[in-house]
Order: sequence, then structure tokens, then C-alpha cells
Amino acid sequence: MRLSLFIILELVVNNLNETRTLAGRLAHCCSSLQSTFVIYLIGELGIGKTALAQGFIEYFGFERIKSPTYSLVESYQNEVINIHHMDCYRLNDPQELEYIGIRDYLLLGHLQLIEWPELGKGAIAKADISITLSGDGNQRKINIKSHTEEGKEVTKCATT
Repeated sequence: MRLSLFIILELVVNNLNETRTLAGRLAHCCSSLQSTFVIYLIGELGIGKTALAQGFIEYFGFERIKSPTYSLVESYQNEVINIHHMDCYRLNDPQELEYIGIRDYLLLGHLQLIEWPELGKGAIAKADISITLSGDGNQRKINIKSHTEEGKEVTKCATT
């Protein structure tokens, strides 16, 4: 019998603070990773992808966190982590990511948070976990799906 790498975690958050708390738990679970780790953030415009990414990045001590909507990538580095927050929403062609050096963001110990990954298909790395947000009002459904062994470990960690 073969065990699946996939774990699906389904959660409901009722406000922005709960979203940020979840983001902090995920960040904690990623804090000791030594390999490259890629997180896809999936959902409609305004659903909370950037808020989740900001909560994740704040966990590592960064205070000024900008949305990468216009710059495509915002990077955050300190002695603990290298995080690259990408937003593919404004891409005209996934090849544009090659011009900004997308491969440089895949070094060991680097972590990528990628919003609108479907628009970067073919140029971005495959996800270790994908997080899908949906809902209306303040309540959000958040589904976390692992795609790799590392993703499975992070997903399990986030539930404890």
C-alpha cells in the first residue's frame, strides 16, 4: 500500500486576525526548512491572498510589507530567511518572469509565496503547498493542499 503525499486541510477563518494567525502558524512550520519551498496563493481578487502573505512575512520580523502587484516581486531577507512574494496578476506573458531572474529565487533556503500562479504557469516552480481562499464577507474558507513531502510536513505541522 502506498501512502499519498497529498494532505488537504480545510479551515474556516472568520476575520483578518484569524487569517494572520493561520499565516503565522504556516510561517512557523516553514521556519526550519533548508530547501527551496513554494507556496501558491489561489483565489479571486480581494479574497485575502495578500493579507495571508503579509501575515506570513510578518512572522519573520518584517514590518513594511508591500503588495507586489506592480513590482511583480517583493523580497524580504534577514539572517533567518529569504522570502520572495510574487504576484503574477499583471503578467502579460509568463516569460516576463525570466526577465526578472525567476530562477534566482529558487536557491536553497529561499521561500516563494506566489499569488495568481496560474498566470505564471510554465515559468514558476511547482508548488510544495497550494492555499486556496474563497468565501464572502469576513468569513473565508481556506484549503491547504500539499504536493510534496516537505509540503506534507508543513501542512501537518500547521494543524498542531
